[in-house]
Amino acid sequence: MTELLPMAASCAPSGVGGWIGTIIFGAVIGVLARLVLPGRQAISMVVTVVIGVVGALIGYWLSAQIGVCNTGGIDWLRWVISVIVAAVLVVIYERVMASRGGAPRTRV
Repeated sequence: MTELLPMAASCAPSGVGGWIGTIIFGAVIGVLARLVLPGRQAISMVVTVVIGVVGALIGYWLSAQIGVCNTGGIDWLRWVISVIVAAVLVVIYERVMASRGGAPRTRV
């Protein structure tokens, strides 16, 4: 896959430490995504972490595609992209669960 997306290879986590960091980063991203959305989301912490990790990985990929993967400092743009992606994933998850009669939508 890295042959098709050469820029994405530099952003992708590598090694055990990279994946552990991605899980921690994903948990933070998931929580931030839920904070930027209005109201309460009926989503467990495990689902929040999973959505955050997926959002972070997609955010890594998108940031590599636009060329802001490695900036030599804190990659704020990558964080913002990841939070936006994770927030969209939270909304999609809520809508899918509500349509299935799953987690109730509670808006305050």
